[in-house]
Amino acid sequence: MAALNVYIGGELHICSPITTASGTFGYGVEYADFFDINLLGAIFVKGTTAEPREGNPYPRMAETASGMLNAVGLQNKGVQYFANDIYPLIKDLQTAVIVNVSGSTVASYVACAERIAELANIPAIELNISCPNVKRGGMAFGISAQGAAEVVAAVRKVYPKTLIVKLSPNVTDITEIARAAEAEGADSLSLINTLLGMAVDVRQRRPVLSTVTGGLSGPCIKPVALRMVWQTYRAVKIPLIGIGGIACWQDAVEFMLAGAAAVQVGTCNFIDPAVTVKITEGVSNYCDEQGFSSVAELTGALET
Repeated sequence: MAALNVYIGGELHICSPITTASGTFGYGVEYADFFDINLLGAIFVKGTTAEPREGNPYPRMAETASGMLNAVGLQNKGVQYFANDIYPLIKDLQTAVIVNVSGSTVASYVACAERIAELANIPAIELNISCPNVKRGGMAFGISAQGAAEVVAAVRKVYPKTLIVKLSPNVTDITEIARAAEAEGADSLSLINTLLGMAVDVRQRRPVLSTVTGGLSGPCIKPVALRMVWQTYRAVKIPLIGIGGIACWQDAVEFMLAGAAAVQVGTCNFIDPAVTVKITEGVSNYCDEQGFSSVAELTGALET
């Protein structure tokens, strides 16, 4: 049987390349009734900010063809609530629990990362640089190399553990942003975040979402995500985590062949709570059938 364990950034060792995407799996414990969540390589918990956030007004989710739009707005009770109330529930899980850190200023990213660094059983953070930078008129940090470098460098100074940076696809050249994050000390990159989209209610002649636009996810974005992972793998030396429309083991294998060391399953958790277990089994069987001794051998094995 092929070994499923992989390393992310050298320091972070996970038992499987199949993980869950932030915002689609709660804090992990919500899914414990469906399957043994310790079988997962890692759980990326919902976005956490330095201060509590109410999120955007309703409606803030909409179904689309082969996907969904969301504009939840990082609703959460803040990093102190996470440390006091959530961390005790998840700190003894055998799988890696990784916190998605978000913010609206560099200082808010730093404050959140510093607090998470104090939690012994959280081995890594995922820095979401797709958040709007309020100091720059709402422009996301992750859409320019300068903005990405600024926030990654600041967090790297205060965060000693594995630093994963989550990249936005809403850019002209994702490799430019990837190289900037790598240069400032990112240990790994996860990509892609949601694509910017919208939906319209033709009866009301109004946007479906209260915010007009939102993040598009699901199988419809997979070809774009796969292309960006392939491009980024050829541009940087640090490990990649592929995200975007993964619904079955074949999808996961495609991302790994294109260059991902691991993958995150997102929207499909809402359709089938046990989809990650099925994907893990399928990837394992594929490796055995193809004669791979380790799942790590899949990474970048695409022949072009």
